[in-house]
Amino acid sequence: MWHGAGMWPLELALCLGFVAGLRMFTAPAAVLLARGTLWSIVFVIGALVEYVLDALPNTPSRTETRGLVGRVISGAFVGWVISTTHGGAGIPGAIVGIVGAMIGMYGGHAARMVAIARIGAYPAALTGDVIAIGLAALIVTR
Repeated sequence: MWHGAGMWPLELALCLGFVAGLRMFTAPAAVLLARGTLWSIVFVIGALVEYVLDALPNTPSRTETRGLVGRVISGAFVGWVISTTHGGAGIPGAIVGIVGAMIGMYGGHAARMVAIARIGAYPAALTGDVIAIGLAALIVTR
């Protein structure tokens, strides 16, 4: 499962960081599930709670301080883990994971606003969840 399939460690860190920017708990849940750690249970529960809370109308924007800090930490963590797992260095992986998280956070926010205008808030939230889960699964199986 953790063997490279043509992707470099920093590319994986950027991509998984992007997922962390979309959904803060999905990326760590995926990377920890792939590694088979007990912590994966905690992050899967966190991800499930995040999916529910994200769909509520009074949930703060992901670009506010709390969401931003959480996504940066998540991106750094998953960038470090996936980079080192694939033979790369931890610090560059963490930095690239943060960059991916910022791209995912702001890009995801912009896409979400467009989706809300076109299909409504709840379908937009579900679409974001499905995209984050699918990308995370694809990336951690590379």
